[in-house]
Formats: sequence, C-alpha cells, structure tokens
Amino acid sequence: MDRNQAIGLILFAAVLLVYSIFFAKPPESPTEENTTTTEVASPSNPTETTPEASQVELNDSIQDLVAVRQFGAFAPMTKGAAEEVVLENDNIIVTFNTKGAEITKVELKEYKTWDQRPVFLLDQNSSDLSYSIQTDKGTLSLNQFYFNPTVSKTVVDEVEASVLTFIAKGENGSIVRTYTLRNGSYVVDKNLEINGFAANLKDKQVQIQWNDRLTRQEADIEESRRKTNINFFSAAGSYDYLSTTAETDQGELTEATKWVSFSQRFFTTGIIAGNAFSGGKLLQETPKDTLSIKNVSVSLVLPLENNQAAVQYYFGPNRYNVLKKVTDGFEKNVDMGYFFVSWVNKYIIVNLFQFLEKYFTNYGVIIILIVLIIKLALFPLTYKSYIGMAKMRVIKPEIDELKEKYGDDPTKMQQEQMKLFGQLGVSPISGCLPLLLQMPFLFAMFFFFPNAIELRQQSFLWAHDLSTYDSILRLPFAIPFYGSHVSLFTILMTVSQIAYTHFNNQLTAQAGPMKNLGYIMPVVFMFVLNSFPAALSFYYFVSNMVTFGQQALIKLFVDDAKIREKIEANKVKNVNKKKSKFQQRLEDAMKAAEANKKKQ
Repeated sequence: MDRNQAIGLILFAAVLLVYSIFFAKPPESPTEENTTTTEVASPSNPTETTPEASQVELNDSIQDLVAVRQFGAFAPMTKGAAEEVVLENDNIIVTFNTKGAEITKVELKEYKTWDQRPVFLLDQNSSDLSYSIQTDKGTLSLNQFYFNPTVSKTVVDEVEASVLTFIAKGENGSIVRTYTLRNGSYVVDKNLEINGFAANLKDKQVQIQWNDRLTRQEADIEESRRKTNINFFSAAGSYDYLSTTAETDQGELTEATKWVSFSQRFFTTGIIAGNAFSGGKLLQETPKDTLSIKNVSVSLVLPLENNQAAVQYYFGPNRYNVLKKVTDGFEKNVDMGYFFVSWVNKYIIVNLFQFLEKYFTNYGVIIILIVLIIKLALFPLTYKSYIGMAKMRVIKPEIDELKEKYGDDPTKMQQEQMKLFGQLGVSPISGCLPLLLQMPFLFAMFFFFPNAIELRQQSFLWAHDLSTYDSILRLPFAIPFYGSHVSLFTILMTVSQIAYTHFNNQLTAQAGPMKNLGYIMPVVFMFVLNSFPAALSFYYFVSNMVTFGQQALIKLFVDDAKIREKIEANKVKNVNKKKSKFQQRLEDAMKAAEANKKKQ
C-alpha cells in the first residue's frame, strides 16, 4: 500500500468515526408504558444492530476498501476460508490448500526415509511454490486468492483419473486451476485459465517461483549432496545442469525450456511446460547445516495462450524407465554414465534388471544372475583373449631371444618383434582387444549401482542396504581416502582381484613393472570403492570369481603344445610372406622416429 492509499484510508475511517459519534441517531429510551406493551427484541434478532455488530461492519468495510485498493477487480477473491484438499492414487498423496489452490505437500507412498519416516518431496514447511500475474494493481500472487474446490472422476488416455478443479471469482471474471492425477502415475497435470480480466492484465504470462530446501532422505548426507542438483532441458532438445560439486551455482534460461527439475540421488521433483518456458533463473546452494541437502530456487516465465497455460509436475523415484515416459529427455535425471558406457545401462542393464525383478525378490541373487548372464554373453571374447595371451606365452622364448640380441636398440627391437609376430601369425593385441571390448560393461556398473533406486534399503547377507556401503567395523579414526569404516564386500573384491591377477600373470608369463602394477591396482580400488554402494563391490567380487572360473575351465581344454604346433605351421607358411601395408607403415614410422632422435 503506497502513501496516498494509506492517507485515503485514514481519512475514510475518520469520516466514519465522526459520523458515528456526532450524527448517528442514538436509540430511544423506552417509556414505562412502552415497556409493558412491547416485546423485548432478542439479541439474535437481525433487525436490531448491537454496538459489536456495528464494529464488525466497520471492520469489514475497511477491509473491503483495502482489498479493492490493493487488488482491484480481483478483490472478491481475497475472501474465503483456507482448507486442505487431497488427491491420491496408488503412488502418491498430493495435498492442496484452497487458499492459493496450490500444492502444499506430496508424499510418496512406496518409500520411507533412511530412518523410516514418510518421504515428502514437497512440504509447506520447506517448500514455497507460487504463481504470479502482472495486473493494473501490480504483481499479484495467486496464493493470496481463495478458491472453491470440486473433485470428480474421469478417464484420461484409457486410465481412470481424479480431477480437482479450483475456481475463484472476481468482479470481471474468474481464475480456474485444474489438477489431474491418473491412477498409477507420479505426474500431476495442471491447467491454469484466466477468464475475463483482459483489461486488468498487463501481459500474457505467468511468473512461477519455486523455492525448496530439499530435505534429507538418505543416511549418507555427503553422497546425497554430491548427487543433488538442478537439471534443465531446452525445447530444442539440449540438456544441461548446474554443478553437483560447487557450493553455489546459478544459471539463466536464455532459450525456450521444456522442463526444470530438482534431481536428488533417488528422487526427482520436476516441472514440465505444456509448450515451453520462455525464460527463467536458477540457483542452488549447499547449506552449512544438515537441515537440508541443498537449497534450490527457480524463477520461470510461462506464457499464456488464449488465457490458458499448462504444466505437469513430476514427484517420484529415479527409475529410468519411469522417467523416460514422462517427457523428452526427462530420463537424464538418472546418471547412466558417459556416452561410451551409457548405452550398456540404458539398453541392456536396466531392462535386464527389470526383467529379473519379476521373478526374484532378493537383489543379491539378481546381481549374481546379471554377472552370470553378462559373462556368458561375453564368453567368446574371454576365450579369444585367453588364446591370445596363451600365444604370447608360448612365443616368449623367441621374444626373450630378441631382447638379448637387440636390447640396446629399442627401434630395432620393435622392428624385429613386428617381423616375428608376422611370421608366427600372432597379434600382440589379440589378448588385449577382447578385454577392451568388455570394458564398457565393467565401467557401466560404476554408474548403474550408485544410482539404482531398486537397491535402496534392500538387504543382502551382512549388508543392510545395498545402495550404500556395508560396514563390518567402525574405526575410531579416519584413514585418508579410505574413511572410518571397513567394507567387507570391498575387501573380498580386492582379495579376489589380487588372486585373479596372480593367476593371470602365470598364464601370460608377465614380468617387469606390469606384473607389479597388477597387484597395486586392486589396492587402489579398495580405497576408492570403500564408500561406494555394497552392490557395486559385490558385483565386482562375483565378476572376478566367475572370470577366474572361466579361465580355469578354458585352461583345461587348451593345450599349449597344440598352440605351439599351429604357430610353427604359421612360421613355415609365412616364411616368404610379404609385409602388410600396416606393418610397412609402422616400420617406416619407427625408422623416421629413430632418425629424428639421432639428429637431435
């Protein structure tokens, strides 16, 4: 209220006060005769005005005047009573308030927090969601208006749905906010319609302000913060996000945007435009306290088309196949890894996991089955890798002979080695290439298991929750890069990797620095994975054991003597064989490098 409005209100109140004191006719005192012949009016008689009623009428008049001055044609909408209204399906409970007709609370029915409390993805104590319009009276928030609710049932896309319609009526028209919740869905459809206020609106757009202190859902608050941030997706199809590690980050939407989300480790809250947001600002901050994971804020501009605007809210789990059905690009709220491994998770692991869930309830068993299925599918590559390493082991005497002869001339040594490989029909990369082709599956798990909500609060053996680390011992101190707990699955993974490395070195006759490196890497990974989900360490442990078993089985059927016979046959066959173009180019490159080295 500006100064002129305040002065006008004071003068108006003063006029009413002076009139009531000096000019209002006081009630006549009844005579004795009138008292005996006239019935005394009841206090409840509406025809008689008490001093209290006069004061109430005066207050109402003042309030009406204030409302008219502040809200203009929207003033009638500022009267009403605040009540809660609920929409519910099998997945979520959505609570609204008739004051504002906005969502005030969302509870997920299938999930609990780490300490077994209900999971609220939106709460009026930590969240603030409001829509504002620009009017001839300035910026007005729809949260200041009272709406009348109506709940009905309908069918949307052959699915039964509940519809909640809020209507607020003003002098010239009405504002209608309609929410639709389908059965089995995590999506709430919203339609906003502003009718009859064309003369009172300064522009045809709605300002959406959403502030949220994302509450703690998991025990490991640091891991939760590392995986919580704001994501956004443009109408043109490009995905971007604010930093997951910076204490504070902000951004501005400079192009049409399809959706914005608050993505946490296992849950996502998002708002999706029916067409597109025309602009906006984003902000996220990591608080110093532990009352919230991150504090996020978005300000969005939603255009009105034919006095209407539509959005969708998503309140649900980070299940890849669920998010994929919401809208384009929404599945990116689940981190599936870099492009060279993400295809493994998106098209193989997710679907395989979902298939096995139909038949098995123990997720430790599911992980074992995934290992067996992947290892069986990749067995031809494992076999080729073993044969390649066996060939290198068989020709090791010839290689050692070349080292003794040309050890002082690395270029000549490499040339002679390439010549030997060509004569014997052996490729030095034949053992490594099949392993390289298996790497996407190995690294894909590094992204899948830490983000798999399916494993959340699922126990297996001594691990009470496969989505976080298993701890068999708490240390009274913290070891740098390791932590203050001991993960048994990580130790088993490390021991199995060292045992496999020892077995593999015997197969390949590995020597030198590479042999020692094979023992160092498992210890390094023990430090790295100690605080990662138990499911990941368990997967690598089972994978190591299966690989160990596969190679032991192959060894029973592969005879080094037969490999030697084949190599000798290749030697006779290739005695007069010309060098391939690749070999010739490689030799020329090595000669050129050696010549340049001598010049220097």
